[in-house]
Amino acid sequence: MRLLTANDPAYEPGRVIVKFKRGVGTAARTQAMRAADASNASQPPYANFQVLSMAANADPEAVAAELQRDENVEYAQAAYKVEPYFTPNDPLYDRQWNLSAALGMERAWDINQGSDAEIIVAVLDTGVAYKDAMFELVGRPFIDENGVSFPALGPVVVPFAAAPDLDGSDRFVAPRDFIWDDEEPVDLDGHGTHVAGTIGQLTNNDVGVAGIAFNVRIMPVKVISGDWDTIFDAPSTGTDEQVAAGIRYAVDNGARVLNMSIGRDGPPAPVVEDALRDAVSRGAFVAVSGGNDFENGNPDERFAEIAGRIEGVMAVGAVNRSLDRAPYSAVKPYIEIAAPGGDFEEGGVRGMILQQTYDPVRALFFPFPPSEYGAPRFDMFVYLYSEGTSMATAHVSGLAAMLMQQGVTSPAAIESAIATFATDQGPAGRDDEYGHGLIDPRATLRGLGILR
Repeated sequence: MRLLTANDPAYEPGRVIVKFKRGVGTAARTQAMRAADASNASQPPYANFQVLSMAANADPEAVAAELQRDENVEYAQAAYKVEPYFTPNDPLYDRQWNLSAALGMERAWDINQGSDAEIIVAVLDTGVAYKDAMFELVGRPFIDENGVSFPALGPVVVPFAAAPDLDGSDRFVAPRDFIWDDEEPVDLDGHGTHVAGTIGQLTNNDVGVAGIAFNVRIMPVKVISGDWDTIFDAPSTGTDEQVAAGIRYAVDNGARVLNMSIGRDGPPAPVVEDALRDAVSRGAFVAVSGGNDFENGNPDERFAEIAGRIEGVMAVGAVNRSLDRAPYSAVKPYIEIAAPGGDFEEGGVRGMILQQTYDPVRALFFPFPPSEYGAPRFDMFVYLYSEGTSMATAHVSGLAAMLMQQGVTSPAAIESAIATFATDQGPAGRDDEYGHGLIDPRATLRGLGILR
């Protein structure tokens, strides 16, 4: 008889459930119990089966298998432990179809409850709403894309605040701004804050919405500018130079996962490819947005195209609420995986991805005509729906962070695991719409044989 080890938690020790066939007498039952080294049997209330007791170090599964070979036994099994699935208490979680219906995160969280603070995820984006601050800025005149002229704001004091449902004790580490060349990568757009929320929004805190790897620490790395950065005359608009520097900075400062919900078309980007190869060689996994321009000619997204050549860097496509490819999502040979990105055309606003970010009425300039134009506020927040492969990419980064915490530290191994256990979509096998399929967090975490 194989004995239990101290680390075998799947069942209650010393107990086996058995149901004897109808008409089996006491003598036959006693003989079966003796053969299984069971000391006594009891029948619980409301049960049509019996529970056999045995030594605490006996293996219930082996005993059940031995009983099952007895012709007088209808079935036998260990008393397996049953646990509730972790369902976060965030009041807007029921609107996050992407986490619940699409990915079954409740079942994944039962295996790994949101990674941990040892894992740092760098968000290379427009910045993150990570701190309370007041900045004096000077707004220059500009002409919007519709040809409307807006006057110069002159010197204004602009308030910033940390996103309440993202901020936490020691949550943000090593912030860096490559657009303003300082250490205060505040978000003047909202995109980076939204993306960071899907990766690691505080969860099960009775507030707002949930995030995937909600215990990780977040590194805000600002490498692209928003409209307000341009209006306030930032030194850079964000080029391959800033992106490459941001990648190297993130890895130098301890990031294990890099989220790049950014991209561009046009000529190749060898400086970014060099930085990505360096990142992977030093143990960082990178998720890259696959691109949103399928309906605009389906151009090559350069950073995503690079991802297709590097194991440990994954290009991510987007699916909608029906788990079909979102109509904007790129169709390319380098798309390696798909995740929920949302689609207004399939489900309206609630068919998109919900996260906390700035109140667009106060943070964007375009809702107002020039006569009402004024300084923005980046200290007022709402839960906002958005769509895109940017949103999809954040799901992959969150899953990668969970795998890192599980002990899968090789970026190539993380990519392989995510691809291997994905749910195939579209034509059988890998294809240019979904890559290897839709991420399956529970299957990926469980399939590696780690934890349970």
